[in-house]
Amino acid sequence: MISSASAATFDLSGKSVLITGAGRGLGRALALGAQASGAHVTAFDRDEALLAELHTLSPAIQTAHVDVADRHAFASAASRIGRIDAVVNNAMLIRYDPIDSVDDALLDQMLSIGIKGSIWGVQALLKHMDPQVGGVILNMASPTGERGFAGTAVYSLVKGAIATLTRTLAAELGPRRVRVNALAPGSIPTPGAVAITPIEEYERRTGRIPLRRLGHQDDATHASLFLLSDAASFISGEILHVDGGFLASA
Repeated sequence: MISSASAATFDLSGKSVLITGAGRGLGRALALGAQASGAHVTAFDRDEALLAELHTLSPAIQTAHVDVADRHAFASAASRIGRIDAVVNNAMLIRYDPIDSVDDALLDQMLSIGIKGSIWGVQALLKHMDPQVGGVILNMASPTGERGFAGTAVYSLVKGAIATLTRTLAAELGPRRVRVNALAPGSIPTPGAVAITPIEEYERRTGRIPLRRLGHQDDATHASLFLLSDAASFISGEILHVDGGFLASA
């Protein structure tokens, strides 16, 4: 968890921020960091138990049980927030599978959560933002969307699409005062990632990371808060890699 002092580096006072997949991992860390930075945070997740844990950690954070792949459920929950100044499209099913084991159900689920959910998030911002002020979209990309990693075909497909969506929407929505960027965190052992990749494997990666350490959730949170804040007011269409230099050296 990040401290209030470090989170306050980038001021989000009075901003209404919607974060999907906020029940655990980077989504939870960002929800806590954004709230500590002054934002009014609404957390979407499909796991009610995780949302209850988040609410216990920070009762000021509003939570909603939402399957982001369901357009109508997403829109209905978003309409109850009121004004929305920023949306973080973080929700994603993390699954690594060899291509010959991918079936219809898995493919549909990963595409629906990662791609459909991000599009519904963009639509929610456009509908509920103040058009005179504009808004911010922060998508979650990944180094896997830019380099080949065996066994990650569907996950990489989604993350590559998110990077393309980010650049396209930056061009389309800039005239409407909307900034669109993406964060591409790498080698950060979140609970979801460790569930499918043992921590020992993460530790072995440190030798291939130029900074010679794994990332922390704080690293991704601080970068996200920067992109959400007015400190990044002239930044749009960027993919910010938070990976210790791994992609640059791969």
